[in-house]
Amino acid sequence: MLTFLARIPAMFLRNLSAALLGCALLAAPASAIAAGRGPSTPEERKQALDYIRDLQANPLGPQALDERRWMLKWLAEIPDVSVHLCGITLDGLPKVDKKDTALVIFAQLISQAAFLIQNPDRQDDLLAQYQAGVEGELQVYEVLLKSNPKDRQPYLDDLIQRREAGTLAQWVKERAAVTQGCLK
Repeated sequence: MLTFLARIPAMFLRNLSAALLGCALLAAPASAIAAGRGPSTPEERKQALDYIRDLQANPLGPQALDERRWMLKWLAEIPDVSVHLCGITLDGLPKVDKKDTALVIFAQLISQAAFLIQNPDRQDDLLAQYQAGVEGELQVYEVLLKSNPKDRQPYLDDLIQRREAGTLAQWVKERAAVTQGCLK
């Protein structure tokens, strides 16, 4: 019973992350229009990169929930960092309510955002964005495994092997080509 009670905060964070991600993605265009604000500021971009680095290194940390909320709100409001999510890894991941899937998916979002902030001239390079997103997913997955090695996901383990073999970029390109809505 104590083990179950100790896991409640983690389960809540995972489900809340999934709900926040879904709401932000659905509301992003309307929110950006309603906000009527200009592009992000250099200070906001720096803050976003700081939060992204922290979330990638410590996705379950004490500040993680507040950082995720800030990132979702900020990405929904600003017009100059538009993350184009592609579900190239979704078919191999467990359902969002299983293990840490929501955190891994969120890592894709913020990793693509970091790529766009750091490479503003590559807004139209969807494959590079997707590559950054998958790399971010794997980074967070590896961090999560350190705290719970039993939560291995064969699909993500395979992607790590592809990364180590130097074939992940080709996999991303092939998956993006066959996943609906990924390439314009």
